[in-house]
Amino acid sequence: MNIVKINDNDKTKYMDLLLIADEQVSMIEKYLYRGDMFALYDDGDDDVRAICVITQEQADTFELKNIVTVPKYQRKGYGQKFIAFIVDYYNKSGSELYVGTGDSPAILRFYEKCGFVKSHIVKNFFVDNYDHAMYEDGQQLIDMIYLKRDL
Repeated sequence: MNIVKINDNDKTKYMDLLLIADEQVSMIEKYLYRGDMFALYDDGDDDVRAICVITQEQADTFELKNIVTVPKYQRKGYGQKFIAFIVDYYNKSGSELYVGTGDSPAILRFYEKCGFVKSHIVKNFFVDNYDHAMYEDGQQLIDMIYLKRDL
């Protein structure tokens, strides 16, 4: 596994992938250039397996704004390995890592498996901030569920 930091000039090349996890370009643009972007590759392969964007929200607090595994590589452990890398990368710079997501049982289980615990809820986040209704597993996303873990 090889993880590389992406330069600001190259971030828009990954917009199609970012849109898998966050369906609106204007929302992605709010954090894309104020965050660090990483791409995960398998050793000896030039095919991107996963990408993520991390922002610093406070002096010791980071947020995983977007993480997506390319669909054909999902369920192979790349997401968990990526989060382990992120935790290791930022643990000397901060104390907490947050992630916000919709109320989807499968996604919440994934983050909990990666060591996150529920933190707080932002009511009506998806309704108030997106120009279209968003759905996950057939259920409309309304509230943003935040989870956190120690770095």
